[in-house]
Amino acid sequence: MIWQAASVMTWSDFWALIDTLQGEASAAGCQRLAQELATRPVPEISGFAERLSEALYRLDQEKFGLLPVANMTDRDGSPFPQSGDHFLYARCAVVAAGKAVYEAVFFDASKFAPFTATTYDGEWLLYVPDRAYEMATGQEWHRSTRYCFESFSNRDGWSHLQS
Repeated sequence: MIWQAASVMTWSDFWALIDTLQGEASAAGCQRLAQELATRPVPEISGFAERLSEALYRLDQEKFGLLPVANMTDRDGSPFPQSGDHFLYARCAVVAAGKAVYEAVFFDASKFAPFTATTYDGEWLLYVPDRAYEMATGQEWHRSTRYCFESFSNRDGWSHLQS
């Protein structure tokens, strides 16, 4: 069962690997991270995927998802809402920023707001476990994780989904 893989990757190990991104999920940084991860045993790659999905799942909350896109307005001047994909990529950017930033947003949602700017895009982080697995095994990975990281999947984080 892949869900047990998280025990192979401690949170401390996960954040140490995330630190190699130097605060942002650039294509080059995520490629380096995937290469580093590919040197490890497959259970550690799976463990990284589990930790990443859990970190993203925990950020999947209304207080973050309803923040408008920073520095962007609709034609009428009203705040521009995040799409589901934009919210996912903003959550990835928060994780890529490191443990201190990740933990801080839970205490102050306004610290999440800058990551909604279109200049932050953490999408590349999503592909790190798959690339690492492919580099390590030569095979495509059709994986699942215990936590779904797609936007709006954390029912506890969205009050209108709790019914």
